[in-house]
Amino acid sequence: MIKDLPTFHYEGNNRLTEFDEFDKADKWIQTDAPAIVFENTEVGRLKKKVWDMTMNEIDAVLEDYGIPSEPELGKAGTYVQNTPRAKQIEKRRKNDILLVPIGCTENHGLHNNTGLDTFMCTQICEAVRRKTAKEGHEVCLTFPPLNYGGHPYHHMGMPGTVIMPEEVVKETLIYFMLGMWDDGYRKIIFVNNHGHLWMLEAAIQEFCKRYQLPGIFRVLDWHRCVREFFYPVKSHPDSLTTHFVHADEAETAVALLMFKDMVDMAYVQDKLGEPLLPDGHVDKSVDPWRRPSRWSEGEGHAAIERAATPEGIVGVPSKATAEKAKRPIAAICMYLTLLCNQIIEKYPSGQVPPIEKISLRTPEELAPFLKEPMSDGWKSVAELPRIGYFEHL
Repeated sequence: MIKDLPTFHYEGNNRLTEFDEFDKADKWIQTDAPAIVFENTEVGRLKKKVWDMTMNEIDAVLEDYGIPSEPELGKAGTYVQNTPRAKQIEKRRKNDILLVPIGCTENHGLHNNTGLDTFMCTQICEAVRRKTAKEGHEVCLTFPPLNYGGHPYHHMGMPGTVIMPEEVVKETLIYFMLGMWDDGYRKIIFVNNHGHLWMLEAAIQEFCKRYQLPGIFRVLDWHRCVREFFYPVKSHPDSLTTHFVHADEAETAVALLMFKDMVDMAYVQDKLGEPLLPDGHVDKSVDPWRRPSRWSEGEGHAAIERAATPEGIVGVPSKATAEKAKRPIAAICMYLTLLCNQIIEKYPSGQVPPIEKISLRTPEELAPFLKEPMSDGWKSVAELPRIGYFEHL
């Protein structure tokens, strides 16, 4: 006999009431824009705070994060790879969260650099590192494991866009995760800006299936994390005027704020894509219209870049200003800081979620692998017994 099943209560029309969180009056926080609401959680309340900030307050937030700043890829002590190992180990012992910027090499128009997606993510991650360092629990950063990236079909044939096979992207990330996990980084967060999200998701899923190692593994499309701040709204004078697409007003605005010397607006061009089906079916980059399909869920509904937008642009980057990127950048930096703080508070460095709840391996089996690397009794993942469907890999 099955016992202790939950009891549900229904109205006369069979509509769930007591357990229906969605309909609670206090579940959503309204804004001055009817299409935009925030969930009444710490994340939603943070977003609403940013939504209501004055531009002076936004500027103060950006200053606190050191935005704008010169890229730190070559600045000693900022990334795992440019820090003396002894010092990096001390950092990891305080905070074993690893932020991983993910971008690509891609044509973003004559006015932008082809590394735009990568630099968006490195600059955001570096800002969060600076902030958490001031708070006493500096998050760790790693060099981008993908300098080129995978791409959707419609990017094929574009000069300046370098396309790596999907399996190369996935396997690169899987073995990157394995190596970093082995070095003690058990909380790995990919911060992505490029249109290969499904490959990153697949890499995380395959990593977990293949190795069944405990930890927290996430991928975030940073612009979708704060999508509300990319919606054109008349109530904000600093708002973008068009929806986020590609090499457009939104991406160029972020580049002008974060790495303006890599942009030359003297070469800017505007160009719109060419839909091949009536509008309303396929959404744009941050899903603003809540349409049935995301842009990546098909091909053939719009012309490929070579045919419709050989300039490498889909939108009106000529309308971009650094000012228009300030609120979304403040939002993503504050959100990532909140996420990292909540993770490290729940699971301090060296700790992972309950093994028996996230792995088919036993705590006893994993105990030596979870020790401090090179400490007494530690074992490397090179010694990990293979189990499950993928033990041959």
